[in-house]
Amino acid sequence: MTFDLMVPGELLAALMPDIILMVGAIALMLWAAWKPESLQHQRSVGIGSMVLVVITIAAVLYMAARGDTSTAGVIAVDPFRWAVDIVILVATLGTLALSIEHNERDGIPQAEMHVLVLLAASGMMILAAGRDLMIVFLGIEIMSVATYVLAGLNRRSPRAAEASLKYFLLGAFATGFMLYGIALIYGATGTTQFTAIAVTVSSYSLFADPMLLIGIGLLTIGLGFKVAAVPFHMWAPDVYDGAPIPITGFMAAAVKAAAFATIARIWYESFQHALISWAPVLWWIAAATMIVGNLVALAQQNLKRMLAYSSIAHTGYLLVAVLANSQIASAALVFYLAAYSVATLGAFAVLASVHTGGERQPMLSDLTGLWQTRPWLAAGMAVYVLALLGFPIFGGVGFFAKWYLIRAALTSVVALTPLVVILVLTSVVSAGYYLQVVRVMFMQAPAEGATPVPATGPFTRAVLVITAVFILGFGVLPSALTGWSLKGAMELHSDLPTLTDARGPASRQ
Repeated sequence: MTFDLMVPGELLAALMPDIILMVGAIALMLWAAWKPESLQHQRSVGIGSMVLVVITIAAVLYMAARGDTSTAGVIAVDPFRWAVDIVILVATLGTLALSIEHNERDGIPQAEMHVLVLLAASGMMILAAGRDLMIVFLGIEIMSVATYVLAGLNRRSPRAAEASLKYFLLGAFATGFMLYGIALIYGATGTTQFTAIAVTVSSYSLFADPMLLIGIGLLTIGLGFKVAAVPFHMWAPDVYDGAPIPITGFMAAAVKAAAFATIARIWYESFQHALISWAPVLWWIAAATMIVGNLVALAQQNLKRMLAYSSIAHTGYLLVAVLANSQIASAALVFYLAAYSVATLGAFAVLASVHTGGERQPMLSDLTGLWQTRPWLAAGMAVYVLALLGFPIFGGVGFFAKWYLIRAALTSVVALTPLVVILVLTSVVSAGYYLQVVRVMFMQAPAEGATPVPATGPFTRAVLVITAVFILGFGVLPSALTGWSLKGAMELHSDLPTLTDARGPASRQ
């Protein structure tokens, strides 16, 4: 079916999964407010939220299976949107599962936490669908307002309050840059729709127009904050450290996936013809992000801060895929987002398992000798960090994610070979802190008198098992995930060379 987005009824039909999630979240919000706060009530609302996410996933799969398309408009109806929606919703489902049991352990009775996760996810789905700068702004605000509150939801924690306030103030500052950028882009082109911007830039040769370039720069600052790219990353370690563990995983996985979906769509659909102007800036941002993220992570003993800087480094890797600017690069981006999100979610599930509650954050020393006390938990954490490292075989799908990304960069029409060298070298540096986690778990004995790791609840165990099976299963058979990623990228790059047209640098000489 082809949706005519100029008809309100068909526009609503094209937004069916998003509407299901939003309406369901509002209903659950009323239910959450109906009863007094209690751990049992938050558990019931959490389970209801998980059911709603499963229904939304079914709606996305139904829309994707029908192969729907749409006329030009403010949203996209294409496989790229559905692929990113699945990544976002799977991360949301895992976050809800972890939150139910983590809240019980930390004594957080607020049932609205689960509703806020759903509302943040609905904003992310709008970002994945948006083909208009105003829709993008709307999606970012829905997502951001919910995550600002989620970061500080533990009202008894000064650290959480600090994280929430920092996130809110810096986020509002970044939003201002984004709005100014949107205004200048509109002033230069007379439109906010992605495809119309591209047509105007091409038709009137606005490649070097100062107003457009300044607008792109300000928009880059706003979006760079959302993905924690250097030098807009300073909020991430403190916010990740202060937020509840499941919410930290949610921000590292789902928020990054939604933001990169928006970045890819804006740059590919709007600024394709201005590539020569914006590519050098993104090149240096990507290089700085990979270097800073990995070097600072080496010094971290706090596991949440280590994973925060790891997340910053992965932002740099994903920016390489954006710069590669091809169909194979978009497929690599989707593949990488899926692998990275699952591995990150699994790593934070382990952190939630070893966390004993209270203000104390999980430290590297808490994993000492974990293989001897909780062997399956140690094996799972090893799989997750090796997947984030991109280690062959034991890192499963993480190795192929990085391999496809490097291949996309080397076959790009943009000269990215020096950036690929930086990517490889910084990946080697990252082994210093990823393998340190493996070392303390497997090669050290537990400390005498150490606090025992608490029992893992059924929801957390399910997240651990499913994520590990995903990483190892698609590590053996990556072709299924590759085909899904490539299908998701085809519409985004329908006017660019296809995967079979991509060749190495030597063939272009």
